Amino acid sequence: MKAALMESYDGPLTLHDVPDRNCPADGVVVAVRACGVCRSDHHAWKGVDPDVVLPHVMGHEFAGEILAVGAECRGFSVGDRVTAPFILGCGHCPECRAGEPTVCDAQQVIGFSFWGAFAEQVTIPRADFNLVRLPDSLGYVEAAAMGCRVTTAWRALTDRARLAPGEWVAVHGSGGVGLSAILIAAGLGARVLAIDIDDGALDKAREMGANAVLNVAGMENVGEAVRDLTDGGAHVAIDGLGTADTFENALRSLRKLGRHVQVGMPVGRHATVPLPLLDMIYARQLSILGMRGLGAAGFAPMFDMIRAGRLDLGGLATRRIALSEVGDALRKMDGGQPAGVTVVDRFDA
Repeated sequence: MKAALMESYDGPLTLHDVPDRNCPADGVVVAVRACGVCRSDHHAWKGVDPDVVLPHVMGHEFAGEILAVGAECRGFSVGDRVTAPFILGCGHCPECRAGEPTVCDAQQVIGFSFWGAFAEQVTIPRADFNLVRLPDSLGYVEAAAMGCRVTTAWRALTDRARLAPGEWVAVHGSGGVGLSAILIAAGLGARVLAIDIDDGALDKAREMGANAVLNVAGMENVGEAVRDLTDGGAHVAIDGLGTADTFENALRSLRKLGRHVQVGMPVGRHATVPLPLLDMIYARQLSILGMRGLGAAGFAPMFDMIRAGRLDLGGLATRRIALSEVGDALRKMDGGQPAGVTVVDRFDA
């Protein structure tokens, strides 16, 4: 099979013919039909993820068709259309049994701790626990664009933030995960303010359902501007980028008793930040919530919303590329987060 192989950090990805994947006894082999290119892939490519060992194949936002099924897998068959969360749980530990596989101590992460889906095939272990069957109405490209962005945004808003209709959501960063949060929040009946430094990204945010947008390029007091636009502050703030600036801006955009959800992954110098503990967390009684992924069991209510026509993923994929173009797509992220989602949907070149 062909795969986009990473042989050095921050270097070119080259197409190689590598052996076909072996099917785990408890898992499946999936023929990849589409795979999103994510900001997390960019982090791995830059060498900041300790799970990645070279040579390596990235890619975790896949959708495809089952090619082979292991003898211990009971719930899936060859030909099933599937995807999976990027965090795979063991299925047996107390966290997994409680429905929280994203904090499983034995978790595996597609495209990070083992070879991923920037290839013609990917393996999924413990498939009965981790694999997700796609609705017939959801195409491969839309499912790949959904990837970790929509699923993460879904859990951030519905589970972690407990978003209610009519509440204000301030989404800081209108890249893939930010646009997903905007789309979901609008479908849930919330009022959405999209925040970015790029007018093109904010135009896309309006298409996804944002009620208002705010370009904060060069702005000194983002929090005050957001509070003015949201009648005293957002009830929920989403940091979709993961920088020190977006984190602080998100906190300062909240009203009293507001909830912040950290969705963007902070790396490097952004991994440790000062907290405005007295004037914000203590005095305004804010909540700060962590967020990393969605377990397979959590897909069902999101798919129900898609089937009901309240969540249309068709506009998320803004660029389709060949497997050979993944390296160029990652390089473009050096300059910021492009609007929308780039999806690999051609694997023969």
